[in-house]
Order: sequence, then structure tokens, then C-alpha cells
Amino acid sequence: MNTRMEVVKMNYIYKSAVCSDLEYIRSFIDRTIKTLNCVISNKEVLFDIKVILNELIVNGALHGNECMKDKSVNLTITLYDNKLTIEVEDEGKGISYDFEEYNPFDFKSWGRGLVLVKGLSDEFIVENNRAISIKKLC
Repeated sequence: MNTRMEVVKMNYIYKSAVCSDLEYIRSFIDRTIKTLNCVISNKEVLFDIKVILNELIVNGALHGNECMKDKSVNLTITLYDNKLTIEVEDEGKGISYDFEEYNPFDFKSWGRGLVLVKGLSDEFIVENNRAISIKKLC
């Protein structure tokens, strides 16, 4: 049986922001995923995206904005040529994270989120108070 997969190239941009109140973040991410459901049909990819969004947005609210409700975490998602870019920016001072220093056997309760995002991304960039995850969709 010969099956042919048709790749549809679509350009899409989504911008939004959420205050750094952890109670609002879950519903914000759920709404964002529901919006992306219109342009991405692969449920496994959507699950990866939800994990990436959760880790980056919660990190921005907790560590960047220190849960100050008057500060926001900004989100920009672009889809161009089957490459999804997720950019999350908080109002904090920025982070310095060395992936080489992470040891999974330390059993710390922190530090795994960015490692997880890096593993789910084809490219992952951290610049000051901005994290960018790039995921190829095909």
C-alpha cells in the first residue's frame, strides 16, 4: 500500500500575555492549546507543545516575575514553513542556565523544566528573560 502524506505549509501567528498569577496560567495554556488545535492536528505534537508552554510560562511567572500579579508573561507562537516557534518572555532580570551542569541524579525539585523543554525542542535558546523553543512539525 502506497500512502502519501501531504504537507500543508501554513503561516500562523498567535500573541497573548498572562499575569503572573499561577491560578490563571492553567486556563491560559488550555485556551492557547485549544486555539492551536485549529492549525495543528497531531495530538502528540500538541501534548509536547502543552508541556513546553507549561514549563516556560510557569518558570517566567515564578522565577522571572516572582509571582508579582502586576507583571506579565508574554507569549508569541509562530508557525512558518512547518516550523513552530514558541517565545516566552517575562519581566524579570533574566536567567543564566548551564545545561551541562544539570545532573538528573541530584533529585532536586527544581531545574528540570528547561532540560525537559530542550529535549522536546529541535532548538532551544535562552536569552536573558526570553526563552525560545523551535519545533519542526515534519
